[in-house]
Amino acid sequence: QVQLVESGGGSVQDGGSLELSCVASGRTFSRLPMAWFRQAPGKEREFVAAIRWDGGRYYADYTDSVKGRFTISRDIAKITVYLQMNSLKPEDTAVYYCAASTSTRPRLDVGGMDYWGKGTLVNVSS
Repeated sequence: QVQLVESGGGSVQDGGSLELSCVASGRTFSRLPMAWFRQAPGKEREFVAAIRWDGGRYYADYTDSVKGRFTISRDIAKITVYLQMNSLKPEDTAVYYCAASTSTRPRLDVGGMDYWGKGTLVNVSS
């Protein structure tokens, strides 16, 4: 079992920044692929970013709409995954969820994840 707890959400203005954190516990963390998803009101949950260990290094993936603005990273010692979000836009407003997969190369969608946090709200005003 893996427990995930997100924090760092809040309200910012258009162009602002936030950093989300996700603390993991319950299973070997360092090699577990981790991801961030988001769900806006009335919309389906969508992939935002993922980080995985493969072939001796970490790889990061991003959905096109956040490339160049968001950065995913992890701190093994703190068993934490971060999502640094810069140049935020009103369309980034959503509940952001941390997720983990038991697959080395998971599908980057809801079905590819096995564990979920409860989410943290990000609200970007214009």
